[in-house]
Amino acid sequence: MIQRVSYPALEPHPALARHAYERAQSVENRIADRITAWAGSMRFVYLHLAWFGCWIGFAVEKYPFGLLTMIVSLEAIFLSTFVMISQNRADARRQALADQQWQTVAEEDRQNQELLDLSHQILELTQAIHSMAAQVGPAASTWQQPSAPFVADPESRRCDDHHQQ
Repeated sequence: MIQRVSYPALEPHPALARHAYERAQSVENRIADRITAWAGSMRFVYLHLAWFGCWIGFAVEKYPFGLLTMIVSLEAIFLSTFVMISQNRADARRQALADQQWQTVAEEDRQNQELLDLSHQILELTQAIHSMAAQVGPAASTWQQPSAPFVADPESRRCDDHHQQ
C-alpha cells in the first residue's frame, strides 16, 4: 500500500511575503493575478474545448467562423497582456529576492571585514607581547617557564585511610 508523505508547510521568504502584501494592496494586481491563475488552469482549457466544440457542432455560424475567429483573437490579445503582467510579477518577485540576498551579502561582507580587523588587532598585540618579551631578555625567561604540575600522592587522597592509621 502506498502511503502519502505529508510535509510541513514552509514559511514564505520574508522578502516574498512583503512583496505579496504590497502587490495585494492594488485592485488591478489582484484582478490580474486571478485572471492569470484562471487562464493558466486546465479548467480554462476544458471550457474552451467545450465552447469551440459547441460553437462548431451546433453551427452557430457557418465556416470560416468569422465571429468565433474575432472573439478568439480579442481573447488572445487580452490573455497575452495578462501573461506579460504575470511575467512582470515574476520578475518583481525575483528582484525582491535578489535585493534581499544582496543585503545579506553586504551584511556578511561587513561582518567579515570586522572579523579581519579584529584578527589584525590580535596579531599586532601578539607581536607587541613577543617584542616586549624579547626586550626584557633572558632574565625574564626564567619566570616565563611554567613549573612542573603538582601531582598528588595517590595515598594522600584516601583521607579516611590516612586518618585511621
